[in-house]
Amino acid sequence: MSGSGLHTYAPLLLHLLIATVLAGALTTVSVLVGWRRPSRAKQQPYECGMEPTGDAREPFSVKFYLVAMVFILFDVEAIFLYPWAYIFRSLRWYGFGEMMLYIAILLVGYLYLWKKGALDWHK
Repeated sequence: MSGSGLHTYAPLLLHLLIATVLAGALTTVSVLVGWRRPSRAKQQPYECGMEPTGDAREPFSVKFYLVAMVFILFDVEAIFLYPWAYIFRSLRWYGFGEMMLYIAILLVGYLYLWKKGALDWHK
């Protein structure tokens, strides 16, 4: 493999440049050609075919945000198991020990959340 760093990345840069120009051109053409006929019905908020009720800035329980963060945390952590499983044979006992340490840290976090009541929906 020969060539400078820029030479090897030229196809990627060309692809990004073409994608950016195409996206900009399509957006510009849409703004210039598209119809603009605003009406009262078009300006109203739409929620699943039902008339919206109440204030949109109504406070939500922190529980919803906590559950979302916990889901993202454990979902992202579970993704790391796939590459580990793929190269498990080449890692041998060292890789096994490292993954057990990783899972132990996750288990401590899970037990902490359980103790704090973050997983209890009946509060």
